[in-house]
Amino acid sequence: MRTIAFLNRLVDEGRIDDGKRLLVHLIEAEDLIRGFSWSSRLNSDWDFLLHLHQLGRARADQWLNANFDRIGIEPTVDLQEKYF
Repeated sequence: MRTIAFLNRLVDEGRIDDGKRLLVHLIEAEDLIRGFSWSSRLNSDWDFLLHLHQLGRARADQWLNANFDRIGIEPTVDLQEKYF
């Protein structure tokens, strides 16, 4: 992420000839993951994996409904704010 943020800054400053910004998107589910116990990381039970898959699909659908029009036009995450 640091590299992408750095390259985007160079493009914004005109320091890379013919450079193009990378448009980064992020779908998060930390609020859901925090509810799982630490041991869930080792849980390979098929029903649990299906549950995670369903949660991921639902979150992706929410994200697409909110951000579809921004794809390919602008990023949906500020890398500087999120990671630095």
